[in-house]
Amino acid sequence: MKAKQRFVAYYRVSTRKQGASGLGIEAQRAAVAGYLGDHRARVVAEFTEVESGKRSDRPALDQALTAARVHQAALVVAKVDRLTRSVGFLSRLLEAGVDVRFADLPAIEGPTGRFMLQQMAAVAELEAGLISSRTKAALSAARARGQRLGGDRGAQLSSAAKAKGRQAQVPSAQRRANDLAPLLEELRAGGASSPTELAQALTARGIPTARGAGTWSAPQVVRIQARLIGST
Repeated sequence: MKAKQRFVAYYRVSTRKQGASGLGIEAQRAAVAGYLGDHRARVVAEFTEVESGKRSDRPALDQALTAARVHQAALVVAKVDRLTRSVGFLSRLLEAGVDVRFADLPAIEGPTGRFMLQQMAAVAELEAGLISSRTKAALSAARARGQRLGGDRGAQLSSAAKAKGRQAQVPSAQRRANDLAPLLEELRAGGASSPTELAQALTARGIPTARGAGTWSAPQVVRIQARLIGST
């Protein structure tokens, strides 16, 4: 019998008022449920973000991507426009190593889905470039009129770009070890101390190995621990 495919659901509302009232969330849940109607689909985790669509620092999304990598699951969202308003955000999705699905575009998945994300990122980058050009032109005109302008964001943007570059250079094996670190700490707190006990606990939780296997071994746990020690 074929195993159920794993999914992590990600929902987003734009304002705290909407988040508190649940407005929009139920419609998104219904859309995702309709997309996952196949009996082989299994949702292993759900995350809800209350954020502005113009921002890319979304902690709930980071948690959803981590959960998707840990469980080797696909990230599923209700609508394409919930994820496509930021160049940096789309780039982060492409670098996350996670299969992304859209409930309103059920035919887009796998390599086709990644290609579509790349095109969305290219369009968003073009739009950002056009906006930047218009902004620079407006600032130049303001300076020509003698208007004083404060607040140079160049250093901030440079720091953000460098941080993004460093994140992209983290090897996938180290990233997976980092993703598993909180879970290993939780298992140790629950009494699993040896690599064998941790391997048994990971297997019991249904956490797949890096190769997608369902059973963990003590040497695999040892390698994860070694990566975590080496990164400190």
